[in-house]
Amino acid sequence: MPGRPMVSVEPLAERDIITTARTRTEQVLAQIFDRAPVAGELDAAMRYGVLGGGKRLRPVLVYAAGRALSAEDGVLDAPAAAIELIHAYSLIHDDLPAMDDDDMRRGRPTVHRVYNEAMAILTGDALQSLAFEVLAEARPPRLGAMVRVLANASGREGMAAGQALDLSAVGGRLDVDALATMHGYKTGALIRAAVRLGALAAVDEDDPRVAALDAYATAIGLAFQIQDDILDVAGDAATLGKATGADAARAKPTYPALLGLEGARAKAHGLLDEALDALVPLGEQAFPLADLARHMIDRDH
Repeated sequence: MPGRPMVSVEPLAERDIITTARTRTEQVLAQIFDRAPVAGELDAAMRYGVLGGGKRLRPVLVYAAGRALSAEDGVLDAPAAAIELIHAYSLIHDDLPAMDDDDMRRGRPTVHRVYNEAMAILTGDALQSLAFEVLAEARPPRLGAMVRVLANASGREGMAAGQALDLSAVGGRLDVDALATMHGYKTGALIRAAVRLGALAAVDEDDPRVAALDAYATAIGLAFQIQDDILDVAGDAATLGKATGADAARAKPTYPALLGLEGARAKAHGLLDEALDALVPLGEQAFPLADLARHMIDRDH
Protein backbone atom coordinates (compact mmCIF):
# COMPACT_ATOMS: atom_id res chain seq x y z
CA MET A 1 0.00 0.00 0.00
CA PRO A 2 1.58 3.33 -0.98
CA GLY A 3 2.86 5.41 1.87
CA ARG A 4 2.35 2.75 4.52
CA PRO A 5 4.02 3.53 7.88
CA MET A 6 7.21 1.57 8.53
CA VAL A 7 6.93 1.84 12.31
CA SER A 8 4.23 2.28 14.90
CA VAL A 9 5.18 5.28 17.02
CA GLU A 10 3.65 8.50 18.25
CA PRO A 11 3.48 11.41 15.75
CA LEU A 12 6.34 13.86 15.88
CA ALA A 13 6.11 16.85 18.18
CA GLU A 14 5.46 20.14 16.44
CA ARG A 15 8.52 22.07 17.59
CA ASP A 16 10.84 19.50 19.18
CA ILE A 17 11.55 18.13 15.74
CA ILE A 18 15.20 17.24 16.34
CA THR A 19 14.65 14.90 19.28
CA THR A 20 11.44 13.29 18.11
CA ALA A 21 12.50 12.83 14.47
CA ARG A 22 15.82 11.34 15.57
CA THR A 23 13.99 8.85 17.76
CA ARG A 24 11.65 7.90 14.94
CA THR A 25 14.60 7.55 12.54
CA GLU A 26 16.37 5.18 14.93
CA GLN A 27 13.23 3.04 15.13
CA VAL A 28 12.82 2.92 11.37
CA LEU A 29 16.48 2.00 10.82
CA ALA A 30 16.38 -0.66 13.53
CA GLN A 31 13.35 -2.22 11.85
CA ILE A 32 15.17 -2.33 8.52
CA PHE A 33 18.05 -4.21 10.12
CA ASP A 34 15.78 -6.64 11.95
CA ARG A 35 15.78 -8.81 8.83
CA ALA A 36 17.61 -12.12 9.08
CA PRO A 37 21.28 -11.67 8.12
CA VAL A 38 22.39 -13.05 4.76
CA ALA A 39 26.16 -12.60 4.86
CA GLY A 40 27.27 -12.56 8.49
CA GLU A 41 30.22 -10.15 8.48
CA LEU A 42 28.69 -7.88 5.84
CA ASP A 43 25.44 -7.60 7.79
CA ALA A 44 27.38 -6.89 10.98
CA ALA A 45 29.41 -4.17 9.26
CA MET A 46 26.27 -2.58 7.82
CA ARG A 47 24.67 -2.45 11.25
CA TYR A 48 27.86 -1.05 12.74
CA GLY A 49 28.06 1.66 10.10
CA VAL A 50 24.43 2.75 10.43
CA LEU A 51 23.24 2.08 13.96
CA GLY A 52 26.24 3.56 15.74
CA GLY A 53 24.79 6.97 16.47
CA GLY A 54 25.06 10.21 14.55
CA LYS A 55 23.15 13.45 14.28
CA ARG A 56 20.54 12.01 11.86
CA LEU A 57 20.30 15.51 10.43
CA ARG A 58 19.23 14.46 6.94
CA PRO A 59 16.28 12.31 8.01
CA VAL A 60 15.26 15.02 10.47
CA LEU A 61 15.17 17.43 7.53
CA VAL A 62 12.98 14.99 5.59
CA TYR A 63 10.45 14.89 8.44
CA ALA A 64 10.55 18.65 9.04
CA ALA A 65 10.14 19.55 5.37
CA GLY A 66 7.38 17.03 4.88
CA ARG A 67 5.45 18.20 7.91
CA ALA A 68 5.81 21.82 6.77
CA LEU A 69 3.69 20.76 3.77
CA SER A 70 1.32 18.58 5.85
CA ALA A 71 2.74 15.15 4.94
CA GLU A 72 1.96 12.29 7.33
CA ASP A 73 4.88 10.89 9.33
CA GLY A 74 4.37 7.37 7.96
CA VAL A 75 4.86 8.56 4.37
CA LEU A 76 8.15 10.17 5.39
CA ASP A 77 9.68 7.10 7.04
CA ALA A 78 11.07 5.47 3.89
CA PRO A 79 12.67 8.59 2.33
CA ALA A 80 14.10 9.52 5.75
CA ALA A 81 15.65 6.09 6.18
CA ALA A 82 16.86 5.98 2.58
CA ILE A 83 18.76 9.22 2.80
CA GLU A 84 20.42 8.19 6.07
CA LEU A 85 21.53 4.93 4.47
CA ILE A 86 23.08 6.91 1.61
CA HIS A 87 24.78 9.22 4.10
CA ALA A 88 26.15 6.26 6.08
CA TYR A 89 27.55 4.67 2.93
CA SER A 90 29.26 7.95 1.99
CA LEU A 91 30.91 8.26 5.41
CA ILE A 92 32.23 4.70 5.28
CA HIS A 93 33.79 5.30 1.87
CA ASP A 94 35.07 8.77 2.80
CA ASP A 95 36.91 7.28 5.79
CA LEU A 96 38.85 4.77 3.67
CA PRO A 97 42.64 5.16 3.33
CA ALA A 98 42.22 5.98 -0.36
CA MET A 99 39.99 8.93 0.58
CA ASP A 100 40.29 10.77 3.92
CA ASP A 101 41.99 7.92 5.83
CA ASP A 102 40.15 8.49 9.11
CA ASP A 103 40.42 6.18 12.11
CA MET A 104 37.49 7.53 14.14
CA ARG A 105 33.87 8.30 13.30
CA ARG A 106 31.12 9.17 15.77
CA GLY A 107 33.44 8.49 18.68
CA ARG A 108 34.47 4.98 17.71
CA PRO A 109 36.72 3.23 15.16
CA THR A 110 35.72 3.53 11.53
CA VAL A 111 34.29 0.54 9.66
CA HIS A 112 37.50 -0.27 7.79
CA ARG A 113 39.40 -0.31 11.11
CA VAL A 114 36.96 -2.68 12.80
CA TYR A 115 36.58 -4.97 9.77
CA ASN A 116 38.90 -4.32 6.83
CA GLU A 117 39.09 -2.12 3.75
CA ALA A 118 37.48 -4.64 1.39
CA MET A 119 34.57 -5.19 3.78
CA ALA A 120 34.14 -1.43 4.22
CA ILE A 121 33.87 -0.99 0.44
CA LEU A 122 31.27 -3.76 0.23
CA THR A 123 29.41 -2.30 3.21
CA GLY A 124 29.10 1.09 1.52
CA ASP A 125 28.00 -0.55 -1.73
CA ALA A 126 25.34 -2.62 0.06
CA LEU A 127 24.00 0.37 2.00
CA GLN A 128 23.66 2.40 -1.17
CA SER A 129 21.56 -0.26 -2.87
CA LEU A 130 19.57 -0.85 0.33
CA ALA A 131 18.54 2.82 0.34
CA PHE A 132 16.81 2.46 -3.01
CA GLU A 133 15.32 -0.89 -1.99
CA VAL A 134 13.74 0.68 1.10
CA LEU A 135 12.31 3.52 -0.96
CA ALA A 136 10.97 1.20 -3.69
CA GLU A 137 9.34 -1.19 -1.22
CA ALA A 138 7.49 1.61 0.58
CA ARG A 139 6.17 3.09 -2.70
CA PRO A 140 5.65 6.62 -1.38
CA PRO A 141 3.88 9.22 -3.52
CA ARG A 142 5.97 10.49 -6.46
CA LEU A 143 8.34 7.53 -6.10
CA GLY A 144 9.98 8.13 -9.48
CA ALA A 145 10.82 11.72 -8.61
CA MET A 146 12.16 10.66 -5.22
CA VAL A 147 14.44 8.02 -6.78
CA ARG A 148 15.78 10.61 -9.22
CA VAL A 149 16.41 13.14 -6.45
CA LEU A 150 18.28 10.60 -4.33
CA ALA A 151 20.31 9.25 -7.26
CA ASN A 152 21.31 12.72 -8.47
CA ALA A 153 22.39 13.77 -4.99
CA SER A 154 24.53 10.64 -4.59
CA GLY A 155 26.35 10.44 -7.91
CA ARG A 156 28.16 12.52 -10.50
CA GLU A 157 25.82 15.46 -9.93
CA GLY A 158 26.18 15.27 -6.15
CA MET A 159 28.38 13.65 -3.52
CA ALA A 160 30.63 11.68 -5.84
CA ALA A 161 31.39 14.82 -7.83
CA GLY A 162 32.06 16.76 -4.64
CA GLN A 163 34.43 14.13 -3.31
CA ALA A 164 36.31 14.09 -6.62
CA LEU A 165 36.67 17.87 -6.51
CA ASP A 166 37.77 17.66 -2.88
CA LEU A 167 40.49 15.12 -3.65
CA SER A 168 41.71 17.21 -6.59
CA ALA A 169 41.89 20.33 -4.42
CA VAL A 170 44.20 18.85 -1.77
CA GLY A 171 47.40 20.83 -1.66
CA GLY A 172 46.03 23.47 -4.00
CA ARG A 173 44.18 26.70 -3.45
CA LEU A 174 40.54 27.37 -4.29
CA ASP A 175 38.86 30.73 -4.16
CA VAL A 176 35.64 31.18 -2.20
CA ASP A 177 33.39 30.57 -5.21
CA ALA A 178 35.15 27.35 -6.18
CA LEU A 179 35.02 26.16 -2.57
CA ALA A 180 31.28 26.86 -2.44
CA THR A 181 30.82 24.84 -5.64
CA MET A 182 32.73 21.89 -4.22
CA HIS A 183 30.77 21.91 -0.96
CA GLY A 184 27.53 22.37 -2.87
CA TYR A 185 28.13 18.96 -4.40
CA LYS A 186 29.84 17.13 -1.56
CA THR A 187 27.67 18.22 1.38
CA GLY A 188 24.91 20.41 0.06
CA ALA A 189 23.51 17.95 -2.49
CA LEU A 190 22.32 15.44 0.10
CA ILE A 191 20.93 18.16 2.36
CA ARG A 192 18.99 19.60 -0.57
CA ALA A 193 17.79 16.10 -1.41
CA ALA A 194 16.58 15.54 2.15
CA VAL A 195 14.43 18.66 2.08
CA ARG A 196 13.09 17.90 -1.39
CA LEU A 197 12.25 14.29 -0.49
CA GLY A 198 10.20 15.56 2.43
CA ALA A 199 8.43 18.01 0.16
CA LEU A 200 7.73 15.38 -2.50
CA ALA A 201 5.97 13.24 0.07
CA ALA A 202 3.31 15.96 0.16
CA VAL A 203 3.22 17.90 -3.13
CA ASP A 204 4.36 17.87 -6.77
CA GLU A 205 7.69 19.42 -7.74
CA ASP A 206 6.03 22.39 -9.42
CA ASP A 207 4.42 23.56 -6.16
CA PRO A 208 5.96 27.01 -5.46
CA ARG A 209 6.67 26.01 -1.87
CA VAL A 210 9.16 23.44 -3.17
CA ALA A 211 11.23 26.26 -4.70
CA ALA A 212 11.18 28.07 -1.35
CA LEU A 213 12.38 24.91 0.38
CA ASP A 214 15.12 24.46 -2.23
CA ALA A 215 16.40 27.96 -1.48
CA TYR A 216 16.34 27.17 2.24
CA ALA A 217 18.20 23.89 1.71
CA THR A 218 20.86 25.45 -0.52
CA ALA A 219 21.66 28.04 2.15
CA ILE A 220 21.74 25.64 5.10
CA GLY A 221 23.74 23.08 3.14
CA LEU A 222 26.63 25.48 2.69
CA ALA A 223 26.24 26.91 6.20
CA PHE A 224 26.43 23.40 7.64
CA GLN A 225 29.71 22.71 5.83
CA ILE A 226 31.18 26.02 6.92
CA GLN A 227 30.36 25.14 10.52
CA ASP A 228 32.06 21.78 10.00
CA ASP A 229 35.16 23.62 8.76
CA ILE A 230 35.03 25.87 11.82
CA LEU A 231 34.68 22.93 14.21
CA ASP A 232 37.67 21.21 12.62
CA VAL A 233 39.72 24.24 13.70
CA ALA A 234 38.04 25.31 16.94
CA GLY A 235 36.03 22.27 18.04
CA ASP A 236 36.69 19.68 20.73
CA ALA A 237 37.72 16.23 19.48
CA ALA A 238 35.88 14.40 22.28
CA THR A 239 32.65 16.25 21.49
CA LEU A 240 33.06 15.82 17.74
CA GLY A 241 33.83 12.12 18.00
CA LYS A 242 36.75 12.47 15.57
CA ALA A 243 40.11 14.17 15.39
CA THR A 244 40.31 17.91 14.82
CA GLY A 245 42.84 19.66 12.60
CA ALA A 246 42.45 17.04 9.88
CA ASP A 247 41.74 19.56 7.12
CA ALA A 248 44.88 21.58 7.82
CA ALA A 249 46.98 18.42 8.11
CA ARG A 250 45.83 17.34 4.66
CA ALA A 251 46.21 20.85 3.19
CA LYS A 252 42.52 20.91 2.27
CA PRO A 253 40.91 24.25 1.36
CA THR A 254 38.38 25.44 3.95
CA TYR A 255 36.42 28.57 4.78
CA PRO A 256 38.49 29.41 7.89
CA ALA A 257 41.65 29.08 5.80
CA LEU A 258 40.28 31.50 3.19
CA LEU A 259 38.27 33.90 5.36
CA GLY A 260 39.64 33.41 8.89
CA LEU A 261 37.50 32.07 11.72
CA GLU A 262 35.49 35.24 12.21
CA GLY A 263 34.96 35.65 8.48
CA ALA A 264 33.78 32.03 8.23
CA ARG A 265 31.38 32.53 11.14
CA ALA A 266 29.99 35.68 9.51
CA LYS A 267 29.48 33.81 6.24
CA ALA A 268 27.62 31.00 8.02
CA HIS A 269 25.32 33.43 9.80
CA GLY A 270 24.65 35.30 6.57
CA LEU A 271 23.55 32.02 5.01
CA LEU A 272 21.36 31.34 8.04
CA ASP A 273 19.58 34.63 7.40
CA GLU A 274 19.05 33.60 3.76
CA ALA A 275 17.58 30.28 4.85
CA LEU A 276 15.17 31.91 7.30
CA ASP A 277 14.06 34.43 4.67
CA ALA A 278 13.31 31.59 2.25
CA LEU A 279 10.90 30.03 4.76
CA VAL A 280 8.67 33.11 5.08
CA PRO A 281 6.11 31.93 2.45
CA LEU A 282 5.51 28.73 4.43
CA GLY A 283 4.39 30.54 7.58
CA GLU A 284 4.21 28.89 11.01
CA GLN A 285 4.47 25.37 9.59
CA ALA A 286 8.11 26.10 8.79
CA PHE A 287 9.06 27.00 12.37
CA PRO A 288 10.71 23.59 12.97
CA LEU A 289 12.81 24.10 9.84
CA ALA A 290 13.91 27.47 11.20
CA ASP A 291 14.82 25.81 14.50
CA LEU A 292 16.87 23.25 12.58
CA ALA A 293 18.72 25.92 10.63
CA ARG A 294 19.73 27.69 13.84
CA HIS A 295 20.77 24.39 15.40
CA MET A 296 23.01 23.59 12.41
CA ILE A 297 24.95 26.82 12.92
CA ASP A 298 25.09 26.77 16.72
CA ARG A 299 26.07 23.08 17.08
CA ASP A 300 29.36 21.97 18.64
CA HIS A 301 29.58 18.61 16.86
